[in-house]
Amino acid sequence: MTNLLIAGAGFLGSEIARQAAPDFKVTTLTKSGGDGSLACDLSSESEIKKLREKIPTPDLIIHCASSGRGGPEAYQAIFVNGTRRLKETFPEAHLLFTSSTSVYHQTEGETVDETSPTSPERETSRLLLEAEKQVDTAARLAGLYGPNRSVILRKFLADEAVIEEDGRRILNQIHVQDAASACLFLAKGKHSGVFNVTDDEPMSQLECYQGLAKHFNKPLPPTGERKLSNKRAWTHKSVKNAKLRHLGWKPKFPHFFYALKE
Repeated sequence: MTNLLIAGAGFLGSEIARQAAPDFKVTTLTKSGGDGSLACDLSSESEIKKLREKIPTPDLIIHCASSGRGGPEAYQAIFVNGTRRLKETFPEAHLLFTSSTSVYHQTEGETVDETSPTSPERETSRLLLEAEKQVDTAARLAGLYGPNRSVILRKFLADEAVIEEDGRRILNQIHVQDAASACLFLAKGKHSGVFNVTDDEPMSQLECYQGLAKHFNKPLPPTGERKLSNKRAWTHKSVKNAKLRHLGWKPKFPHFFYALKE
């Protein structure tokens, strides 16, 4: 049976482990351990190297740890240094890193694919690009959502949502089940390179809130200014998943509103 190491068993990593269980011998890592996971701080060179003595040599590694909401220092330690040390420790393993579509900097509603320029303003996104260069496969994930976890839905239901300017900004999203299945698909097939992991139908912020308002019979949120993040620059682009779909993968939830029906 194929040995799979999942470095980071949080929201996404736990779903990857669940889907992988029937076909892989799965080992999961978290910083503190527990709940079936080994303790390993991915920012620690010594702890990563000790894995050689603790686990079966992995055939595949999926690095999907979070930064713990940290800034550039955490991104450097966990993503850049972490991927490099995992590759050094297990050079025979195929390493997949879950990056982000935030590396695309476009702001004019452009359609982007894996060949599009990436010149992000934020240092955190530039560090993701640096980590991508050290791995076999980079899965650029759109905004992740799933059961009991959707920033857009939570803010809408709590009456905290704001439509930015005219609502034209495009939202690129992916359900956690689809993100997990895509990562497993890419890792198992050892498909090297960069792949966008997003659903089939990006939509504008206005379209999203109009759909939610209709579904829940609530008024539209008020309009306001752009919401700027400390980590992510304001972007406006439509991310395409054609490269991944061409390999044979397809999402269970091709559109955000499909998940509302379950």
